Amino acid sequence: MKVKAIVSLLVVIAAMISCKNDKTSPEVETVEVEKTKEPYASAPLEAEFNDPKVADVYNAYNALKTALVNTDAASAQQKASELLTAYSNMGVEDEVFKAAQAIAESEDVKVQRTSFSDVSAHIEGMLEGALTSGAIYKQYCPMAFNNTGGYWLSNTKEIRNPYFGDIMLKCGRVDSTLK
Repeated sequence: MKVKAIVSLLVVIAAMISCKNDKTSPEVETVEVEKTKEPYASAPLEAEFNDPKVADVYNAYNALKTALVNTDAASAQQKASELLTAYSNMGVEDEVFKAAQAIAESEDVKVQRTSFSDVSAHIEGMLEGALTSGAIYKQYCPMAFNNTGGYWLSNTKEIRNPYFGDIMLKCGRVDSTLK
């Protein structure tokens, strides 16, 4: 009987020891996930145009610029397609149409940004004398395209660089104002 009692006691002690928390088991870690950065949203346009077709082209251009600021190649493709539609309603030179088409057809944001420079130059020329009120800001980044520089147009004086996106979001300066 003593043996049964001792065996039973040993079984209970063994069960208690095996149920004890194992201090060597890995603990669950709580990992804080960094919040996703909010994408840049363009400021509302305060300028007014004397031709609604020019306004459509500029608005499509501005949406494309915003996609490039956000380094979103897929969105840039879509916005370039919208710019092509606005262009076709105006009738533009083949060279400029091809630059916008290159953006729409490319999935590479570097290629898109290079073509955007050509589109920006054309849009600037289109805006000469087209504003009835407000202003559009011509902005410049001296570091774009291997330090040769690049221009773009914006609704505000605030710099949001489409050539570098979040890498160098605020790199640039206001070069001039179109009125």
